[in-house]
Amino acid sequence: MSTSAAPASDTRNRILDAAWEKVARDGADASLARIAQDAGVSRQAVYLHFGNRGGLLIALLRRMDERSGIATLLRDALALPDPAARLETGLAAWLDYVPRIVPVARDLLRLKATDAEARAAWDDRMGELKLWMRALVASLQADGALAPHWSVDEARDFLWALVGVPVWLDLVEECGWPAAQARRRMLWAAQALLAEGDAPETGAEL
Repeated sequence: MSTSAAPASDTRNRILDAAWEKVARDGADASLARIAQDAGVSRQAVYLHFGNRGGLLIALLRRMDERSGIATLLRDALALPDPAARLETGLAAWLDYVPRIVPVARDLLRLKATDAEARAAWDDRMGELKLWMRALVASLQADGALAPHWSVDEARDFLWALVGVPVWLDLVEECGWPAAQARRRMLWAAQALLAEGDAPETGAEL
């Protein structure tokens, strides 16, 4: 490792640590100038490392992914031979992770309709989650464990909506559910809807 790489890495991590605390406290629209001040660096240093606020938000969430090991947990779940265990283990890992990203995700949801940088950060992380969910659903279908009324893409989209951050926030923060109850019910609903039974008889096209 070069002598210049370590200081640059240290500075980047110090900015990310300060940014996480600032965003969790004041929201994802926190200014780069205030984040730089909290990190003890110049605003130019923040731009040098991340380009803009959108780049900083993306790096912030990616660093949380790395620290939590969520990518490894999701990848390992896909490798499980039993489709029921694959579905439960993967979704449980994701739902255990959701509360950890809520401090930033809550504000990205609030801002993404009007803030292009917040939208870019949200889309970056949700894009990777959707890729994993499609692989999961496709593996269930290949094993004959996906309910037959679902297509892979339709099931992926529904699963992403069902166990996403907005539903977790509605249940926990709006409805007052304990986090453990929200996790349990969201997991149960996903398992019941994707992997069991036939389509309900409603008299209308599904």
